[in-house]
Amino acid sequence: MKKYVEENEITGQTLVAITSGANMDFDRLRFVSERADGSERTVAVTIPESPGSFRALYSLIWPRNVTEFSYRFESEGDAHVLISFQPVTAIENDFDGVMSSLQENGFSCLDVSQNELAKGHVRHLAGGRSNVPHERLFRFDFPESPGALQRFLLSLDIVWNVSLFHYRNHGDDFGRVLVGIQVPETGENDLARFLETLGYRYTEETDNPIYHLFLRADGSMKDM
Repeated sequence: MKKYVEENEITGQTLVAITSGANMDFDRLRFVSERADGSERTVAVTIPESPGSFRALYSLIWPRNVTEFSYRFESEGDAHVLISFQPVTAIENDFDGVMSSLQENGFSCLDVSQNELAKGHVRHLAGGRSNVPHERLFRFDFPESPGALQRFLLSLDIVWNVSLFHYRNHGDDFGRVLVGIQVPETGENDLARFLETLGYRYTEETDNPIYHLFLRADGSMKDM
């Protein structure tokens, strides 16, 4: 800085020198932020594949901040869910309390917060491919704010089964959710009314080739 001041003959100004040795872009910064945040805990939960189980699970986590929610219909038996959330720091042993509450309500659960396979890979692959009949796929955007995910889940008070759900909080202004809904052909008009009154911006992705290649077990390049 002294050399800069001398060369530019600067006087009567306040200068601040910033030293940075981090050579990274915003994508890399997001990775560092996720790994540095020790407040997030990730749990693998098994729930019965029945109406109401999905919302019952979330109700046991609320009002804690849920940062990730991944679910995919696999069979008519049990469903496996990965959910990440931030325990309440003001409550002693809050995470242990949540785990006990899940087990008391019949949900088998496993803490995978320190599991590198789960954090580095499986969290991005959870769900996989399935041959869910009559599935329609939608992307929804909603304003990100405290309780926003809960309000969105409550808005999905529909008669159809939710066959896929993925949400990840990236600290953006808008939350992005991918939702699969089983809608029989006779429910087309009801679906249109539901989407119209929902109040969230959405895009249907049922015909997206990536959906058929990576989320449908019966998809192939030949169908593209």
